Amino acid sequence: MNRSPVALAESPMPTVASRLRAELSLKRVLLTLALAVAAAAALNPIFVTPFPVVLGRVLVIALVLLLAFAVASLWRSSWLPRWLAQVLAIVLAAPLATVAVYLPSVGGNLMNVLSHEGRVWGVLSITGTALLIAPVLALGALYRQRDAEARCERLEFELKRSALEKEALDARLKLLHAQIEPHFLFNTLANVQALVEGGSPRAAPVLGNLIAYLRAAMPQLDQAQATLGSEAALVRAYLDLMQMRMPDRLSFAVQVAPELADEPFPSMALLTLVENAIRHGIDPSEQGGHIEVGARRGATSGELQVWVEDSGVGMRLHGGPSRNSRPGPHEEIAHRGAAPQATGLANLRARLAAHGGPAARLELLERAPHGVRAQIVLPPAGPASVAAS
Repeated sequence: MNRSPVALAESPMPTVASRLRAELSLKRVLLTLALAVAAAAALNPIFVTPFPVVLGRVLVIALVLLLAFAVASLWRSSWLPRWLAQVLAIVLAAPLATVAVYLPSVGGNLMNVLSHEGRVWGVLSITGTALLIAPVLALGALYRQRDAEARCERLEFELKRSALEKEALDARLKLLHAQIEPHFLFNTLANVQALVEGGSPRAAPVLGNLIAYLRAAMPQLDQAQATLGSEAALVRAYLDLMQMRMPDRLSFAVQVAPELADEPFPSMALLTLVENAIRHGIDPSEQGGHIEVGARRGATSGELQVWVEDSGVGMRLHGGPSRNSRPGPHEEIAHRGAAPQATGLANLRARLAAHGGPAARLELLERAPHGVRAQIVLPPAGPASVAAS
């Protein structure tokens, strides 16, 4: 069974061995040995014992303190914080480890250590040095560890949030797709029904064009990622159908360069703009109009620009925004004057954002002397856009 992204983001509980390995990392061991060498060199002048013996004792003590620090990291108690347990472990281990390293030189007799003034002075010197240096280093290590754990927790949180956002986005796109596809299909079927009921001689050719349209549209329904070429074919079939409905009032041209045909493009996005242009631009105009569909790649920006331009009633008729403006969602809806269009444009904006991220946008420009140019701008294909699609 496949695990969800959230399940994959969950990290397993670390074992005792893995926690000890983390505490006894190579970096910490090398740092401990380096500091032990430095401490032995600093203490050597006050000892009559040869330097190799002093160094060996200090190295053993340093490693014992590191081991005590690591073992104390396993401490789990509500009345004593773990960091305090680790510091106390070092404080307790320092004198015990120092006495222990002296025992081999006196045959394991503790009294021979405590009764000899020079050995007692050596024990106190090494223990004092260890208690001066080790707790400070331990607190520094604990601070860095806490900071690293906080960063790790933030990264895990971001990973989980990204996984949840992706799941929510996938669900939202499926919902938007379900909203959009029936919208186009039933609008087209309603147009065909009107022709058939009116006894129009164009009914049979229109049905033929409807079949061509459905052949182009049906494969799109299950496509998570369409291409500009397939969307252009769908739009051409749809415009053929609409031209049969109003042959004297609609002309069109669909021009997409072959080199752009394989460009990824949001499914049904281009058809949304074409249907919008016919319903709210060409249909309300007494003279009808012309629709031009085109695409190009920006020479400098590399953006993919795909437009639908109509010579219909334009923006000003319905109190829309001024020419060459980039209106907000409510202004875009105003020039078309239909409440259902709010859902269509909002859905389109959501699909563009999901496909190309924040850089993907929909622009509406007024065309002189009348008409509208609706343009989709997508950023160049890259890691961000691929991840978003």
